Amino acid sequence: MAKPNNSNGWTGWVVFASIMMIMVGFFQAIIGLTAILKDQFYVVTPHALVSVDVTTWGWVHLLLSLVVIAAGYAVMDGKVWGRTIGVLMALASAVVNLAFIPYYPVWSVLVVVVNVIVIYALTVHGRLEA
Repeated sequence: MAKPNNSNGWTGWVVFASIMMIMVGFFQAIIGLTAILKDQFYVVTPHALVSVDVTTWGWVHLLLSLVVIAAGYAVMDGKVWGRTIGVLMALASAVVNLAFIPYYPVWSVLVVVVNVIVIYALTVHGRLEA
């Protein structure tokens, strides 16, 4: 039996959200590996919102990236748990990058904006399958 086609213009937003989650996950992994392997790359300002060792930030970014990538694939597959984890991980990623602004400001702000768009796409019309 053929699957009913319930796609509309919002299906594109769900696909966009899943692709952005996967892409941001890979970028988070690169940031994390850079912080772990070459922590002198990031310059820390004296008035950081959260003062944590750069290597610790690297592990946070790396672990977050793995979960975000998995959730991105689950969203693309239409899984409910993927949307739920996707929203939670986009929220966590936004908070982590907000605190990471003193280390890498332009990228961190860009990731926060992308995460807000992902949250919007997954919560407003997240039930649509990609």
